[in-house]
Amino acid sequence: MPRTETPGRPDEIRRGMQFAFAAFSLVAAALLWSYDETAYPAIKTAGMSGHLLASALVAGAALAAARRTLIAFHLLFLPVQFLFLFAGGLEEVAGMVFSAVIVGRMRPRFPHLKRLSRRVWLTLHVGVSVGWLGLALAMTTLAITGATADDHAVRHGSYELMHVFDLTIVIPSVVLAVITGLVVSLGTPWGLVKHWWVLAKFVISLVIPVIATVQSGWIEELQHRTADPAADPGGTGLVLVLCMLLYAALLWTAVVLSVFKPGGKTRWGRRERSQRPRRGPVRADRGGTPESTVSATP
Repeated sequence: MPRTETPGRPDEIRRGMQFAFAAFSLVAAALLWSYDETAYPAIKTAGMSGHLLASALVAGAALAAARRTLIAFHLLFLPVQFLFLFAGGLEEVAGMVFSAVIVGRMRPRFPHLKRLSRRVWLTLHVGVSVGWLGLALAMTTLAITGATADDHAVRHGSYELMHVFDLTIVIPSVVLAVITGLVVSLGTPWGLVKHWWVLAKFVISLVIPVIATVQSGWIEELQHRTADPAADPGGTGLVLVLCMLLYAALLWTAVVLSVFKPGGKTRWGRRERSQRPRRGPVRADRGGTPESTVSATP
C-alpha cells in the first residue's frame, strides 16, 4: 500500500507535479507530431515515443509512490530532452526546467561515491568539460573566420567544419558533461542545490543546450547558403559569432565557479546542516574536552 505523503517531509514525491509533468509530456509528444518539417526525423520519432513513455512511466510511478524511480527518471530525462531539442522547440526547454524543479522539490538524498568511483567520475567530468571548452573556442574561431573571410573556400569550409563538429562532438560532449556533472555533484557532499556555485553551474548547463540548439540551426543555414560562391553570411554570420562568444563565456564562467567556489551555502544547504544531529558530549577519558560537542558533518 503506498505510503501517505506528509507535507514538508523530505521523502515526499510531489504527486501533483508528477501528474502535471505526465500531462506535459503528452502535449510535448503532440507538438512534435505536429512539426511537418524537421532536419532530424529520427530524433522527432524518438522524441514522440520518449514523451509518451515518459508520461506513462511518471504517472505510474507517482501512483505507486516509487520515489527513487521518479528521481532517477527525471535526472536521466534531462539530457535526453536536450537531444529532443533538435527536432522540437521550446517545449523541450520547458521540460528540462520542469524536471530540474521536480527533482529539487523532492529533496533527494544520494549515497556518497566511494573514493575510487568519485575519482573516476570526476576525471570523466573534468576531461569532457575541458574538451567541451576547447570545442567552443574552436567553433568561435571558425564562426569568426566564416563571417570575415573573403575566400569562398575558406568561408564555406568554416561552416562545413562547424556543422561536423556540432553533430559529432559537441552534442555528445554536452550530454556527457551534464550526466557526469550530476553524478559528481549528487554523489559527493557538494550536492546539487546546497552551494551557490554548484547551483549556478547547473543553471548554466540548462542554458547552454538552448544556445546550442539555436546555433545549430544557424550553422546549417550558413552551410547551405555559402555553398554559392557569391553568397555572403550577412547578419546571420554576425549573430552566430555573438552566439558562440556567449557560449564560450558561459563555459569560462563555469570554470571560474569551479575554481573559486563563490557564494557559500544556499538556504537548502544551511537548512540541511542545521537539521543534522550532533553527537553528545565527548568524555574526557576518551581524549576529548569535557562538555565539548563534535559536529556529525565531516
